[in-house]
Amino acid sequence: MTEQKIKHDGNIHIGANIRAIRKSQKMKQTALVGHLQIMGINMTRETLVKIERGIQHIQASQLRGIKDVLHTTYDELLKTELNNEMVDDDKPTQKKQPAGKED
Repeated sequence: MTEQKIKHDGNIHIGANIRAIRKSQKMKQTALVGHLQIMGINMTRETLVKIERGIQHIQASQLRGIKDVLHTTYDELLKTELNNEMVDDDKPTQKKQPAGKED
């Protein structure tokens, strides 16, 4: 039996939600992957990076494992917005001011 893969769509960015939840818990990617491997879920750090960036589909078993390790819910993993905007947490979010206006 093949593993079902889940795709994100234009409204739900699973990878970004995983990343936000993981970062909010101050968990490193390697720690999350280590927990998943102990649970018998095949994932590498490189795979997690691709999932979080939205360039690789996540398998159903991986999603379930991540939910369990992060002690979160499917609702949180599948929510449509991330504080009303998608955030790249490696860079500070800056809103652009209209031309001619400064803070």
